[in-house]
Amino acid sequence: MKYYSTNKQSPEVSLQEAVVKGLAPDKGLYMPEKIKVLPKSFYDNIGNMTFQEIAYSVADAFFGEDVEADTLKQIVYDTLNFDTPMVHVNDNIYSLELFHGPTLAFKDVGGRFMARLLGYFIKKQGQTDVKVLVATSGDTGSAVANGFLGVDGIHVYVLYPKGKVSAIQECQFTTLGQNITAIEVDGTFDDCQALVKIAFLDEELNKKLNLTSANSINVARFLPQAFYYFHAYAQLAKQGKTDNVVFCVPSGNFGNITAGLIAKRMGLPVKRFIAANNSNDIFYEYLQTGEYNPRLSVQTIANAMDVGDPSNFVRVLDLYDHSLEKIKTDISGEWYNDDSIRKTLKQTYIDTGYLLDPHGACGYQALKDQLKPDETGVFLETAHPAKFLETVESIIGEKIAIPEKLQEFMKGEKKSIGMGKSFDEFKHLLL
Repeated sequence: MKYYSTNKQSPEVSLQEAVVKGLAPDKGLYMPEKIKVLPKSFYDNIGNMTFQEIAYSVADAFFGEDVEADTLKQIVYDTLNFDTPMVHVNDNIYSLELFHGPTLAFKDVGGRFMARLLGYFIKKQGQTDVKVLVATSGDTGSAVANGFLGVDGIHVYVLYPKGKVSAIQECQFTTLGQNITAIEVDGTFDDCQALVKIAFLDEELNKKLNLTSANSINVARFLPQAFYYFHAYAQLAKQGKTDNVVFCVPSGNFGNITAGLIAKRMGLPVKRFIAANNSNDIFYEYLQTGEYNPRLSVQTIANAMDVGDPSNFVRVLDLYDHSLEKIKTDISGEWYNDDSIRKTLKQTYIDTGYLLDPHGACGYQALKDQLKPDETGVFLETAHPAKFLETVESIIGEKIAIPEKLQEFMKGEKKSIGMGKSFDEFKHLLL
């Protein structure tokens, strides 16, 4: 299958080139030339399939033309070696818990899948020194770093905004060592993301280094997130609740919801989506006004959504032919400030006993505010509450248990390189 740039100014490329290069030469993001609709028999039987079986069917539709069946199956099965339960929270609202992977965040699937697919391609090319650049507002860095940890021939550079990720999130990518280098940028996530994008367009860097990205700008990172939506639908199918399914996605860089929209194009019977923002409400504003006004991100307690210029917005535009009216037929929006997030988190815990994290709180509240009586809602609980320990404990007034996986990260020694937000400084560091 070929992949084209959203800016339509670069030639189409193979999957291998799209994955290895990450960003198109014209600064656009790669998209698959076609989105295959899965057969009715697949949806009729989905409730009887395992998560791995479902994911392989979806992965085959995207990558099956370019990766041998046995290799692709191995990649999928290695990636999904943990559970992803769906929990009934309240009324007709369910939480799809995406935090049972190695770093307790939804990005584990994309990070692990990409590490394995990229490893396959660079081995095929005979490359021995690939540098993966990734900007993180919290969870991406840990998922990608742990996905690539110890992979031969690949070195990962994680750029993160100083003082703007939680202490536990920071531990998950600054204590690993080996082939992982953490870079603490004195700026925002948007500054980190800008440095990564400029690096891919710098002629000298690309002549001397083999660069690729593991942010959701890379097709191998964002497309596997479609697996979640099929898995959630399968859980609802077992309960006979597949009429009028609504997904609500806490949204920052918009890779996750874009994967959901592609799942819908593949025939998944989803009625609509809700994009839940924090105070970085750029997409919500776009839905109301038709104007897209990127701006500096503001810091919130839902820090992984602190994005002022979401990269994957261009993919949403591309899917809907740049039509606001078409986008609004499938997506609505909500946004919540920190006070609202705190209130939702605390009240939900009191009322239901279910402990949300700040990002999941945005998703849950948006569903409560928009869900109709005849609809079944699923919000994506994207990270374990303990990753935001001080914030969550201060809201509910109780201590919460820290999972063993997180405790292990907290024992390590922080190793990071500090720098400003100058590209010249970053370029010098890479060279």
